[in-house]
Amino acid sequence: MDPEAPSQSRDEMLSFSLLNPTSASTLTPRLGNLAIAGRNPISTPHYIPLTSRGAVPHVAHDVMLKQTAIGSLYFGLEDFIEKQNQKNKSLPIYQVPTESHESALRKFTCFPEDLLLVLGPRRVPPIPTPPMNTDNSIAIMTAFGFRQLDANQYVEAVQNLRPDIVVGLADLVVGQRPGYKRRGKMVDRTHAFAMHATENLYGQAVSEENRSKTAYFAPVLPLDNAEQMIYLDELESDLRPHISGLALYEPESLSVLPETLGSLPRLLFGQPATPQDVLREVSLGADLLTVPFVGVTSDAGVALEFAFPPPCPTEGSASEARPLGFDLWSSVHTFDTSPLVEGCQCYTCRNHHRAYIHHLLTAKEMLAWTLLQIHNHHTMDVFFQRIRESIQRGTFEAEVQAFQRFYASELPKQTGQGPRLRGHQITPSKAHQPRRNPRGFGRLDDALEKFAESQSSVATPDTDAEGLEAHGFAKKQDS
Repeated sequence: MDPEAPSQSRDEMLSFSLLNPTSASTLTPRLGNLAIAGRNPISTPHYIPLTSRGAVPHVAHDVMLKQTAIGSLYFGLEDFIEKQNQKNKSLPIYQVPTESHESALRKFTCFPEDLLLVLGPRRVPPIPTPPMNTDNSIAIMTAFGFRQLDANQYVEAVQNLRPDIVVGLADLVVGQRPGYKRRGKMVDRTHAFAMHATENLYGQAVSEENRSKTAYFAPVLPLDNAEQMIYLDELESDLRPHISGLALYEPESLSVLPETLGSLPRLLFGQPATPQDVLREVSLGADLLTVPFVGVTSDAGVALEFAFPPPCPTEGSASEARPLGFDLWSSVHTFDTSPLVEGCQCYTCRNHHRAYIHHLLTAKEMLAWTLLQIHNHHTMDVFFQRIRESIQRGTFEAEVQAFQRFYASELPKQTGQGPRLRGHQITPSKAHQPRRNPRGFGRLDDALEKFAESQSSVATPDTDAEGLEAHGFAKKQDS
C-alpha cells in the first residue's frame, strides 16, 4: 500500500455483497463476495485457515504461498502474549519497526500484503480456562499459563497491530453450558466490550487520523434470542454504523439474527467434526467458517478424500458408505505408489505417493505432516469451490443429501502417534495429569543405568584399600 495514498474510511476498506440478496434474512445458503482494499477478495461461503504462533501448522510461509490457495488467516492474540504482567508495548510483536501505513501483525508474521488477516482474542478452538472473566477482561491461555486480557489492552492491540478484521471480545464459557445468572452476565459484559471497543476505535472522540481502519466483527453469543435481545437491539440501532460483520460461536445463533443485520458477513467459529457439519453450517447461512478438523486430520496422519457433489454410484456398486479419508499409518500403504487421491492437483499428489508418506510417518519425519497439510487444505479449497457452484446452480440441498448418503458420518480415527504436542495443544483437564508426550530422551535411561553398573565394578583413584582388594588389584596386609 502506498504510504502517500489518501486515507480511506472504514466502510471503504471493507465491502460485502450478496449475490443472492433474497437470502439476507432467511436460513438459506448464501453466495457473497467480501473485499478489503489491497487484499485478495474472498468468495463466500469459504473457510478461514487457522494459525498457531503466527503460522499455519507444519507449513512454512514460502510453501504456503507457492503450494496452497490460502487467501486469509486467523490469529489469536493469546498466541503472542507471554508473561502475566507484561505490558503490550514490551511484547515482541510490538518491537517490529513499522511505518504509519503498515500492519505490525503482518510484518511480525511476515505475510504479504494481499493476504487478509483476522485477529481474535483467543485461538480456535480455545482451551477451556478457569472462571476468570470479569467486567473488564476475559481469561486467556498463554505460553506461560492462564492470565487475563483487559479490554483496554485488546483495543490497544487492534490500534497497534492493525489487522484487516478484528473479532470483538465476548464473555464466553468454554466447555460447559452456563447457568441462568451466568448467561445474564455474558450479555452485559459482551455488550460493554462492544460499546467500549467501537467508541475507542471509531467514536466521535477519535480523530480522523487515529480512527482505526480495521473492520470490527461484533460477537453474537451462543444464547437464545430472548436472552440477548437487548444486546442485538443495540447492534441494530446504536452500533450498526461501526459494525462490519458478525462473529458467531454456534450454528444455532444464525437463527436469532435480526433481518436488519442480514446483509452483514457472518463469521462462524464453529467446530464442525465432519464435512457434513460444514454443509449444515453453510445451509444455515454462514459466510466464513473455521474448520479445525483440517489440521487435526493432518496431525493424525489422515488424508482427506471426499468430493462435493459426490460421485454418482455405479450400477451394482456396494451400498456401504465411502470413508471421508484414509489413514496413512496403515501398513497397507507400505508399497502403494499411487497418489493420495487420483486426479488431485495438489503439490503432494503431483509429486509424491502413499508409500513415501507412510514411510515419513513411521520415521517421524516432519515432512509427512507438511505434505498432508498441503493436501488437506487443497481438498477443503476444492470442497468450498464446489459448494459455491452448487448454490449458484440451485442444486445445493439435493447434493447435500446425496453427500450424506454416499460418505461415512465420521472421519477416520487416529491410529499413529502424531507430531509432538505443544503446551497450548494439551487441554489442562486436571492437576498432575499424565504426560501426553513420551520423554524425548527416554532411550538414554537404559544406557545410563548400564554405565552406572559398569562403573561400580571399576576401581577409581578414590577407591580405598578394601575396594582395591575387592577388585583384585592388591591384598591388604594384616598389621
